[in-house]
Amino acid sequence: MSKDTIAIIGLGKVGSAVGHLLGLSGYEIRAVADRSADALKAGAGYTGGEGFLDPVPASLSADCIIITTPDDFIESVCDEISKGGGVKPGKRVVHMSGAGGLDLLKSARESGAGVASIHPLQSFADVEGAIKSIPGSVFGITAEGEMRDWSVRVVKDLGGIPFSVSEADKPLYHAAACMASNYLVTLMSTVEAIYQRLGMNADEAMKSVWPLVKGTMKNMENRGIEKSLTGPIARGDIGTIRGHLKILKNNMPELLDLYCEMGLFAVDIGIRNNTLSVEKAEEIKSVLKGALHE
Repeated sequence: MSKDTIAIIGLGKVGSAVGHLLGLSGYEIRAVADRSADALKAGAGYTGGEGFLDPVPASLSADCIIITTPDDFIESVCDEISKGGGVKPGKRVVHMSGAGGLDLLKSARESGAGVASIHPLQSFADVEGAIKSIPGSVFGITAEGEMRDWSVRVVKDLGGIPFSVSEADKPLYHAAACMASNYLVTLMSTVEAIYQRLGMNADEAMKSVWPLVKGTMKNMENRGIEKSLTGPIARGDIGTIRGHLKILKNNMPELLDLYCEMGLFAVDIGIRNNTLSVEKAEEIKSVLKGALHE
């Protein structure tokens, strides 16, 4: 089956990496565009293709237009290239936002193009890292009919794993992704703050806790997420939990609610794992809820 020619609009980490991988998979990257000359120069080194500061001429030369701008600009860019004649019947227009739906591509659909959202469920710190981590990652696909089949082929060509996400479920899908990545970073930042309170610097705090984090991640990979729960809640050690609550309340009260809320979810995991009796679980929940409402 022949592969579409591609125009990539937005040469950040995702656009550059996806363009690079699609090129390796046999797609012709005809054009790339970015408002920033520096980003265009850097990204085009990965993707190839003729470079443009204006997305409209870039969109004219390809069968498929992939918009990888920041989320807030997807709709306006799509409108711009649609009004400029870059979108015609038979073309495809795709965005890679995790949160945005197909409504962002309304103008392209009204111009007769097939539309889809293809989102890599991955975190990208830089282009090189993105190129390495995209293969093997799940991609959330929001599309219908032939565009869904086409999107599945593209994801597989990228080395990814396709997963269908309905338009209605897109915000929930993205909320979970944010919790898995962004809130994990936030959680680790609070841990770092505690160890800094004990006299460590940031580097020492990271080095101290990182073996524990890596061990936990390995356990989750090998044993499953819930079966990897350890610690005082899993054991039903209510005396230790009371000690945690007391020291947090007296020394870092801003973290008390976070500890309690996450603890309540951990109790439910302990019940499902059969490491906590219902009676002990209710006792721990009562202590945690009491600390929340003090």
